[in-house]
Amino acid sequence: MYAEERQRAILKQARQHGRVDVATLAATFEITSETVRRDLTALERSGVLRRVHGGAIPVERLGFEPGLATRDTVMTAEKERIVAAALEQVPNEGAILLDAGTTVGRLAKIIPADRELTVVTHSLTTAFTLATRPNITLMLVGGRLRARTMAAVDSWALNALKDTYVDIAFIATNGISIERGLTTPDTAEAMIKRAAIAAARRTVLLADHTKIGNDHFARFADLSDIDTMITDTGVDPQLADEIAQTGIKVITV
Repeated sequence: MYAEERQRAILKQARQHGRVDVATLAATFEITSETVRRDLTALERSGVLRRVHGGAIPVERLGFEPGLATRDTVMTAEKERIVAAALEQVPNEGAILLDAGTTVGRLAKIIPADRELTVVTHSLTTAFTLATRPNITLMLVGGRLRARTMAAVDSWALNALKDTYVDIAFIATNGISIERGLTTPDTAEAMIKRAAIAAARRTVLLADHTKIGNDHFARFADLSDIDTMITDTGVDPQLADEIAQTGIKVITV
């Protein structure tokens, strides 16, 4: 087994079980402890694991929030499939809201140039993506810029969204579970996500499978607030079925 294949397998185990330890991995893959540590170090540098004594924990379990650039390099193939499916939800004309997040940001990049849309966003990176599109009326929500996500937050952003109404909001999340709903590590981000959902007739959640079953510090929505969730085929079928039973349309790609 090549190192990259082994590292993907290690990451999968960490996400399934909540953590991995060096001794067990060495026995499982019949490699030395030093090789395991090198693999864990490589995964930590990729921003998907955090080393702890004797092993490692996936960043989702720690409530740790990687920076935007780091998150954009993770689960890229899954995100591309998700946004391709999400594009089918984007109307030919009308008003939509694009939340901050790397998956939603990828959706902004593939919106066809011929769509006559008003796009509301508090994401600076998404605004840069759409700024030169001639058929898009871009409504940039202002506020305090949170550097980790490049998103506007706090009261200025809330005031703008309070008087906004769109056809569809495309929302990102750090975690989603039956018990806690939709969660994110930062309370200021949670406030804006909550207001974004309230401003929309329909809400479409874009979330790769690593977000499902995880909880973070601040809840911003109940499952009943979401109309459609688009995720990838790596999702645990039982978790996907439990979410679908709450009334959400679950699309796996």
